[in-house]
Amino acid sequence: MKMLARNDSLVTEFILAGLTDLPELQQPLFYLFLMIYIVTIVGNLGLITLIGLNSHLHTPMYYFLFNLSFIDLCYSSVFTPKMLMNFVSKKNIISYVGCMTQLFFFLFFVISECYMLTSMAYDCYVAICSPLLYKVTMSHQVCSVLTFAAYTMGFAGATAHTGCMLRLTFCSANVINHYLCDILPLLQLSCTSTYVNEVVVLIVVGINITVPSFTILIAYALYSQQLSALMYLKYSSPGSMDQGKVSSVFYTNVVPMLNPLIYSLRNKNVKAALKKALVNIQRKNIF
Repeated sequence: MKMLARNDSLVTEFILAGLTDLPELQQPLFYLFLMIYIVTIVGNLGLITLIGLNSHLHTPMYYFLFNLSFIDLCYSSVFTPKMLMNFVSKKNIISYVGCMTQLFFFLFFVISECYMLTSMAYDCYVAICSPLLYKVTMSHQVCSVLTFAAYTMGFAGATAHTGCMLRLTFCSANVINHYLCDILPLLQLSCTSTYVNEVVVLIVVGINITVPSFTILIAYALYSQQLSALMYLKYSSPGSMDQGKVSSVFYTNVVPMLNPLIYSLRNKNVKAALKKALVNIQRKNIF
């Protein structure tokens, strides 16, 4: 009978503690993060549409930018709705299955973004160092392989972490000291050994942070990757988790909002395509 027993968690739902428990900050933070989310959705969705509709933007650089915007769009949608609920509800409850699902997709998109940025750095390197061989080196097949590899690494990392999390038992404590289901806050609630999970965190997160960061830093410095590394590789404690929530705001909310602004508003081709699209819309309205 023991062999046939399911290894289900005793906890069927979790409570997300949120970013802060101060009542006077709930409403201002709700509107702040709602605006950030709206800008993130509009910015990334607009960039996806712009690149998709303009044939002269169908180049390797914009191909990777298209995928980066798609990742940021999905990435922010994984946790932001539940985060906003923290500011307007007394208890933000998420089911055990919902929590594990959120954890999986959160990790899938954040790891995929690391490798997509790595692909963009490689594309930039080839464009600068080997301009004559650029079209051959960055062919459609190469771009497809790099993109597939980024999503594959994201899937592998998310599967490893989530699979290890599913083997843990949560007996009674169910309040997650965070605004999303993340690895370290969940490990603190487990009533069974988390040794295997901690080893997986060190190995998988170490690889997924070190490899992309090392590659990206060769081409250009990207601070957000270093911030993610510090977030996961430091020793987890109740005090550090409170600081971690604040740090998480940067790479979970601010980065997806800034990416389309950084990579589009400073780009002449994107601005030209946007101007052309606005002119076409204006003409249709007039006639």
